[in-house]
Amino acid sequence: MWNTFRRALFWLIIILAVAVAGLLAQQPSVRQGDFIAHDFHFKSGETLSALRLHYRTLGKPIRDSQGRVTNAVLILHSTGSSGRQFLQSEFAGVLFGPGQLLDTRRTYIILPDDIGHGGSTKPSNGLRMRFPHYDYADMVAAQHLLVTKGLGVNHLRLVMGTSMGCMHTWLWGETYPNFVDALMPLACLTVPIAGRNLVWRKMVMDAIRSDPAWKSGEYTHEPQDGLRTALGMFLIAVSSPLQMQMHYPTPVATDRFLENYFNKRLPTVDANDLLYQMDASRDYDPSPDLSKIKAWVMHVNSADDFIDPPELGIAQREIKKVKRGRFILLPISNQTRGHATHTRAVAWKQYLDDLLRESAR
Repeated sequence: MWNTFRRALFWLIIILAVAVAGLLAQQPSVRQGDFIAHDFHFKSGETLSALRLHYRTLGKPIRDSQGRVTNAVLILHSTGSSGRQFLQSEFAGVLFGPGQLLDTRRTYIILPDDIGHGGSTKPSNGLRMRFPHYDYADMVAAQHLLVTKGLGVNHLRLVMGTSMGCMHTWLWGETYPNFVDALMPLACLTVPIAGRNLVWRKMVMDAIRSDPAWKSGEYTHEPQDGLRTALGMFLIAVSSPLQMQMHYPTPVATDRFLENYFNKRLPTVDANDLLYQMDASRDYDPSPDLSKIKAWVMHVNSADDFIDPPELGIAQREIKKVKRGRFILLPISNQTRGHATHTRAVAWKQYLDDLLRESAR
């Protein structure tokens, strides 16, 4: 009996090992690197002698007979995040695997960390509040340098982005209209940041600046009170009331969630970095130049989005300026997550499929 058990255990281990090896073989390989943009000039007139742009890539570029890259997809992250956000199962697991819409066996995925974010150069690297005051136009210019000079890509099949990356996607379509076939902006609007959207952003920045521990950016310890208020505002802005009520239906559950949230997030945030990240949207306004966009556009927002509420009617109005534009408003459902629906690909992947088909004609 013991020998029979050992043989069964042996074959079970073999079967599990084969299964794990198969799963690992299907996981797309991620490569990381840094591109240095020398003597980078910001719109403010400030410069950096060396701007480091960190990036991740999956897959390999494919070129046609004229040397034009045909399969590159640039995906742009949200405020305070990095390209790593797209490696989560709710995004990569739905889009990057075998047979999926952005299967990395046939798609070259580019995931940059923007100026001031992730592994790219940022205020917390040493300059603090002496860091150049970058804006979204600077960030898009840096992305373009990374794509062209750093990675040697001369054409993009698709640019898509979430929240801040959504706004960058619009700027890509206007600034480089012949460079990209299709755009998929997720969770943003095409007008200046104003109204309630600006109110909560200013409250985030004011909370940090009014904390005595901030010391005009020359702090020795992070201004915890200011950051705690700022992160609380972020939580309200990006979350879904439906999901919150479903998952935290009692005061005890809510208190436990909040404690875990702050314990996890507070150690990861630098106050100066966050101030710059929030301020970078100060002059964003693609509305006047939407008609310059030549790419096919699939703009997607969700009805439970606190930051871009549908009752404003802005997206519905502005999309009419885009020659090949379409706007989709996702109804509130078990699939949506408020503003954060932008990274939950299962909620909108059918529209990505439509966009890829339409722009391939």
